[in-house]
Amino acid sequence: MRHNHLFHEGNPGGERNTRLAVALTLAAMVAEIAAGWMFNSMALLADGWHMSSHVLALGLSAAAYRAARHFAPDGRFTFGTWKIEVLAGYTSAIFLVLIAVLMFYESSRRLLAPVPVQYDQAIFVAVAGLAVNMACAWLLRGGHAHSHSVTDHDGNGSHHHDLNLRSAYIHVLTDAVTSVLALVALFGGKFWQLGQLDPLMGIAGSGVVAVWGWGLMLDCAKVLLDAEMDAPVVEEVREAIAGDRTGAEITDLHVWRVGGGKYACILSLSVSSDVGPEYYRRMLSVHEELVHITVEVNRKTE
Repeated sequence: MRHNHLFHEGNPGGERNTRLAVALTLAAMVAEIAAGWMFNSMALLADGWHMSSHVLALGLSAAAYRAARHFAPDGRFTFGTWKIEVLAGYTSAIFLVLIAVLMFYESSRRLLAPVPVQYDQAIFVAVAGLAVNMACAWLLRGGHAHSHSVTDHDGNGSHHHDLNLRSAYIHVLTDAVTSVLALVALFGGKFWQLGQLDPLMGIAGSGVVAVWGWGLMLDCAKVLLDAEMDAPVVEEVREAIAGDRTGAEITDLHVWRVGGGKYACILSLSVSSDVGPEYYRRMLSVHEELVHITVEVNRKTE
């Protein structure tokens, strides 16, 4: 009987809402970049260019969902296609870090060489951009709710493990933060003549984007490199074997993620009884997050 390697069901709600977020963000991006150049607002321009990276990143997230579904039946993917989504999340995180560097550079340049800002027009466009950011954040947060069908042993829903959706959500959330900072700078310049506040807020926004992007990059890299041996399920496997009546000893153990909150496990045991691998597979199958268990049994020599 052929074993099914479709470990990840996908996130249809997240995919659909990501596509809607792409369309909204694209429209807002064009408006903010054009207005930033016309009205000489660095905070608004930084927000627009930051948003342009999100159009690319959100499009990448949507494409990753589609690719993961398309290649799911392909037997060449040994443990399924979920990591296509994780790879998209990692790439999006790189975009975040790079755009943060560009924001910092341009804001610093404007801080040293200020230019006049047309505040009324810039404020109008910034408010519109913030409204789009909040709408996209609401859409992608709703996508999280569609993936609550699986609960891990820490009590967290599987949406916490959808790094592709998380990357899209962080992109629009950082957009919202930079939009707020842009508005603070524009109001400060308009009412209190704090012209330098505009580039300073651009620098502050670049710091927020860099921190969130770096954190997302590390989380995705951990999955892509199978650095999962600190997951709680690993200790649960060790405890289950150590507490079993057969007195088996673990000689080798590998656990890695193959889906949102799902893991594969390869276990090598040294045993003195006549118990076979199927016994240990049944014992570990009570852990629902273990969807692929391979057990090797070696008899102890006296």
